Amino acid sequence: MVKISAFHYIRTPSAKSRPAADFSDVAGGIGQPASSDDTDFDENEFDGLAMPGTTTTGHGEFAPVVFEAGTAQHGQRLDKSLAAWMPAFSRSRIQQWIEHGAVQVNGKPSKTKATLMLGDRIDVAPEPAPEDLAFAPADVPLDVVYEDDSLLVINKPAGLVVHPAAGNWSGTVLNGVLYRDPQASRLPRAGIVHRLDKETSGLMVIARTLTAQTDLVRQLQARTVKRTYLALVWGEPPESGTIDAPIGRDPRERTRMAIIESASGKPACTHFETLQTVDLGRSTISLVRCQLETGRTHQIRVHFQAFGYPLVGDPVYARAVTRGRAQVMRAPLPLPFERQALHAFRLGLRHPVDGRTLEWRAAPPADMLALMDALGFETDADDRNADD
Repeated sequence: MVKISAFHYIRTPSAKSRPAADFSDVAGGIGQPASSDDTDFDENEFDGLAMPGTTTTGHGEFAPVVFEAGTAQHGQRLDKSLAAWMPAFSRSRIQQWIEHGAVQVNGKPSKTKATLMLGDRIDVAPEPAPEDLAFAPADVPLDVVYEDDSLLVINKPAGLVVHPAAGNWSGTVLNGVLYRDPQASRLPRAGIVHRLDKETSGLMVIARTLTAQTDLVRQLQARTVKRTYLALVWGEPPESGTIDAPIGRDPRERTRMAIIESASGKPACTHFETLQTVDLGRSTISLVRCQLETGRTHQIRVHFQAFGYPLVGDPVYARAVTRGRAQVMRAPLPLPFERQALHAFRLGLRHPVDGRTLEWRAAPPADMLALMDALGFETDADDRNADD
C-alpha cells in the first residue's frame, strides 16, 4: 500500500496564478558549456550500469565449419547431430541456421528433420544471433551537443535506445558511439555511464576515456551530476514538492516498476516544481520541472503516476491504477502523442579532467513543443526557437 506520507508537499499558491513558463534558461548554450553555480544536483539513472573495470563483450568469430557423417550419425536427424558437434550453440539456434539455409548437406540446403547418411558432407556457416552483434559499430546518427577529448554530450531523440538489450540489440546509442569512435570499444559500455528511457528525449553524457568514466561514475554516486527534466502530467500538482517513495520491480507486472515499501524497494526521491497548468475540457494538464535526488529506473514516471499525476502519453504507466488512490480525469489530446512527455533539458557536471563546472541545455523536441502549443501553454517562442 502506498503511504500518503511519502508525498511531501511544500504548499504554495496555485500554479494557475503563475506567469507563463519561461524557457529563457533553456535557450542558448546548446553547443557550448557554460559555468553554473546551481547546487541542485542529481544522481541520474544509474541502476545496473557497470563500473569501469568491467569489459564489454563483442561478437565472436563465426567461421564456417565442415563435418562428415560417420557411423554414429548414420540415421540421425541433422539438427541433433549438429547439436552434438557444436555444443556451444543451442539446438534451437542450430535449427534457425538450417531454416535460413546456412547449413548444406552435400552442397544443398537441407531441413531440420533430415536424416543423415554415412559419408554425408555438412557445411555450416554459423550466423550470429542479434545479441552477438550488440556491441558492433553501427551508423546511428548522434546529435552531438559538446565534445572534447574526455566527454561527449548528446541530445538523444525519443525512440532511440541507449544500450542494447532484449528486443533492441542494434541501432542504439552504444552502437553509434562505437561507429563514431572505435576507441570506445576499450571502455565498459563504450563509455556510457547513465541512460534515458527509449521514449524519453534529452541530454546525456558519455565518457571517452577510462579516467573520465571513473570520475563520472563517482560524480553520479556522489550526486554531483545535475539533470533537470520537463514533463507534462495529468492534473494539477502543488506548486512545488518532493516525492519520497522507494521504487522496485512491480511484483504483479515484472516489466514495470512500482513503489515498493518492502526491503526490495530502493530509496527514490524526486523534487518538482509546477510551472504552469492549463485546462483541457474537464481535465487539466501541468508542466512540471523535476530534479532527481536519486536515479531509479522510470523514477519520474512511477512517482507521478503513483500519486495521481501520470505523465501525458505514457504507454506503460498512464493507465495504471494505484490501489486506494483515484486517478485524475483525462480528456482526448488535441494532437496524437503516444510516448511519455518527458525531456531531460538541462545537464550539469564537473569536468573530469580540469574540474570546471559545465552545463548544457536543450529545448524540448518538436513533438512535445507542438503538443504544448496545441494545449495552450504560454511559452516564449523566441527562446524556444533559439534551441530548435
